[in-house]
Amino acid sequence: MKSTLKFYWSIFLRRSPYFLIVAILVASVSVIVARSLPPVYESQMRLIVESPRIPSELAASTVRTPAEEQLQIIEQRLLTRANLLRVANELKVFDDQPRMLPDQIVRNMRARTSIRSSAGRNEAALMTLTFEATSGEKAAGVLNQFLTMIQQEDVESRTVRAGQTLEFFEQEVSRLSEELATRSARILEFKSDNIDALPESLDYRLNQQTLLQQSLNSLDRELTSLDEQRNRLIQIFESTGQVSGAAGAAQTPEQRQLETLKSELNEALAVYSPENPRIKMLEARIEQLEKTVGAQAASEEPTEGTGNSLLDVQLAEIAARRSVLEQQRDDTEKQLGTLSETISKTPTNAIQLDELELDYENVQRQYNIAVDRLSQASTGERIEVMARGQRISVIEPPAVPNQPSKPNRTVIAAGGGIFGIILGLALVVLLEVLNRSVRRPEELVNKLGITPLATIPNYGTPGGSRRWGRIVLLVAVLILIPIAMYVIHEYYQPLDVIVQRVMNRLGLSW
Repeated sequence: MKSTLKFYWSIFLRRSPYFLIVAILVASVSVIVARSLPPVYESQMRLIVESPRIPSELAASTVRTPAEEQLQIIEQRLLTRANLLRVANELKVFDDQPRMLPDQIVRNMRARTSIRSSAGRNEAALMTLTFEATSGEKAAGVLNQFLTMIQQEDVESRTVRAGQTLEFFEQEVSRLSEELATRSARILEFKSDNIDALPESLDYRLNQQTLLQQSLNSLDRELTSLDEQRNRLIQIFESTGQVSGAAGAAQTPEQRQLETLKSELNEALAVYSPENPRIKMLEARIEQLEKTVGAQAASEEPTEGTGNSLLDVQLAEIAARRSVLEQQRDDTEKQLGTLSETISKTPTNAIQLDELELDYENVQRQYNIAVDRLSQASTGERIEVMARGQRISVIEPPAVPNQPSKPNRTVIAAGGGIFGIILGLALVVLLEVLNRSVRRPEELVNKLGITPLATIPNYGTPGGSRRWGRIVLLVAVLILIPIAMYVIHEYYQPLDVIVQRVMNRLGLSW
């Protein structure tokens, strides 16, 4: 075990120049970089999404964005290319910014900006923004610019959305109002065109139809009665040559009695047989009265012209009466026909009117809803204008840091030294792994399969020239490498700039 450790120690001593070169080189670079890195100041601010100040049960805002979604929208709009370039150009965030491309500026701004959001159920929505810069004033200035943009964006987005909502419902109410006026005009025009055939007057027109039909039947009966009266006058004139019987006031008592007896005889014949004594008695009296009436008529000796003149007068009266009744009958039939036509049109008109009224009711319902929502939109717009709705507030404003937060020079230097040692050891191990030469008796046995009787150690040259050579090389490494790093840093380009460029190419930042 001791021989093995001694062997590996001898190998390490033999490879120590390589180990020292790598370790010192890395450690020197780490120390120089740690000392030359510019200080990084970090400024921080915290925001919170506040709930509406007016309870939604009393008056609700029309802009209802969940707090978590609102924070995500703010973050995406904040880190847009235009915003980052504008802030960087206004504040001159980077020392070598004039030599940087816009893409590099945007990439560095995003790399130096840190945004953390936290939102959960029954928890307040918080956002923490952090920015790193080479001075505290720049870091706080960038965050102040971010804060101004966030608040301005929040106010503008909410007021604009509330205003757009209000404008939409105003246009909708105006449109529906015009639509209502159009539908109302259509209904009014339809009712005006069909005023005699509307469903609301159907019962009245049915009653009128019944009354007109009754009146028509009455007129028909009167016309029939006049026709019978005319025929009766003609029959009396033809049988007696007189028309006095038709004019009740000119009849004699015998004539009136004769007509009465004839009526009684007709009624009695409907009940009794012709052989009945009552029938025989009535016939005898009628016969006697007819002789009396005949004698009276002969004694009066009326002229033919007088009888004809009286008949003509009575027939003219009947004709005039009939003409009036026929005119009334024609008018009644026309009214009845017109009424029947309007009644037959009423079902169709009722269907069309129902469709028009249904469209009007639908538009009216939409109009009522739009008016109600317009009122809500007006209230919501007022809430947003007065900043009484949900909004983003500042819990902790950006502050100018007094001390840099980065870099930790001790950690960088120590880490570089440790990394140099590890890298040097790794180089020594790699060289030994790649070395296939035989250096121990065990290797000779393993590779050649023979057992040597004795081994002669390798002795150095007289005076230890090789050892001195190694020492000189080691001293040169220890002196020249730091000097070379210093020269590069001072006369060519600062090492921190070189490191920064390398990290920018790799998309990293410290």
